[in-house]
Amino acid sequence: MNARSTQPVAIAEDDLDHPRSRASFRTMKILVGCYIVLSVLTLVAAYVLRDDPRMVTDTVWVRGVIVAASSLLMFSFVAGTARGRGRAYLRLRIASALMVVAITVLVALPGFLPVWMRIEQGVCGLALLGVVLIANGGHLRSLFAAGQRQGDRG
Repeated sequence: MNARSTQPVAIAEDDLDHPRSRASFRTMKILVGCYIVLSVLTLVAAYVLRDDPRMVTDTVWVRGVIVAASSLLMFSFVAGTARGRGRAYLRLRIASALMVVAITVLVALPGFLPVWMRIEQGVCGLALLGVVLIANGGHLRSLFAAGQRQGDRG
């Protein structure tokens, strides 16, 4: 949104359809799609292993549900970004970076998560790190900055 209007700032279709833009959006969708699949599989694994208290703790259930929900939210941010929505892009940049930091801290805490979930969270963190790198890369930053400047003129 710009200062003079309550309408969201639009990115030009040509810019959204640029090969680098499309590649960035596609890659982020794939990475977040993998994050979703891993999150759902984690809940399935927790269900299968539920009778082993060393493998599935209350923390596993809580973390698993939170991660699955956040993965769906992250996909909505990527989809909005791919449609040129500046607020979705901002949310994507902030949320993906915060989630990478949170995952790093949780994986590093001794005894907080079982080994299998630490590995799963590490893989999720790597997928989100890819999103962070793409979302904060020069191409998308300049694309959305240009859209913001274009909106300020209108």
